[in-house]
Amino acid sequence: MYQVALHDLIKEFDLKLLSENVDISNKIITHSDINRPALQLAGFFDYFDSDRLQLIGIVEYTFLQQLDVDTRYENLRKMFACKIPCLVISRGMSPFEEMLRFADDYDVPVLGCPYSTTEFMGEVIRWLKVQLANRITLHGVLVDIYGEGVLIMGESGIGKSETALELIHRGHRFVADDAVEIKRVSYQTLIGSGPDVIKYFLELRGIGIINVKHMFGVESVKATQSIDLIIRLEPWDQNKTYDRFGLHEEYMDILGNKVTCHSIPIRPSRNLAIICESAAINHRQKKMGYNAAQELNDRVMNNIAHPKDSSATR
Repeated sequence: MYQVALHDLIKEFDLKLLSENVDISNKIITHSDINRPALQLAGFFDYFDSDRLQLIGIVEYTFLQQLDVDTRYENLRKMFACKIPCLVISRGMSPFEEMLRFADDYDVPVLGCPYSTTEFMGEVIRWLKVQLANRITLHGVLVDIYGEGVLIMGESGIGKSETALELIHRGHRFVADDAVEIKRVSYQTLIGSGPDVIKYFLELRGIGIINVKHMFGVESVKATQSIDLIIRLEPWDQNKTYDRFGLHEEYMDILGNKVTCHSIPIRPSRNLAIICESAAINHRQKKMGYNAAQELNDRVMNNIAHPKDSSATR
């Protein structure tokens, strides 16, 4: 299970530690979802998601204000006793005295947030989903081509890095070489990036290592990119039948997500950069509802079904 240090969350969203006596150095977040305690503040704790970050908004805060002191004391005590990872109070509202007391008693951080509850909740969930996403590292090169994230794969030495270099030279943006870290942030979206140690470095056999960011400028690189298309480079095999029409899509499964995959045979004189550009554009057209292969197939089928009168063409 992946985890996020509470200190990183505080730094990312400029939160304020209100429980000054609580040590947060070893505190972690393990769930991307957030819980706004409602029934819990009324004393009902069955099925309480105590392992999630707890968020108090103006609704919950107003409800607590209206409770009598003894009831509020007891319900807050029960909530803190569940060892919640932390409690965040939005809109810059001040914590109740009971909150700070139980924070010390149960070693639970209480944080202050200046943002509105809904705004903060949406941004934190989005950020945590990326930080806590399932991930895998694949061998390949990731490039942003016309806004489409293209993962170029293939055996070592087949020309992935050289293809990426030509794409960079043509104005596209480089993300990662050799090791591509991929995170599944949703059932539709995979996000790829390069490891921090080798970020923006590209290996070219016979030349060595180059820093793409320094050589081509900051406009030539990108920190992260969604993975929309996979191009698998492979040596030309004259005994293999390759798809020449593209009517049927092939897919590769990555962390449970299906990504369109094209197998490109390598032969001398093939311009791989232009092929990758064309594949990216064609993929975008399909997402926008236009399929060139399907249109040609429809024309051919229509011509077969309704042949022209040969005499009319003379």
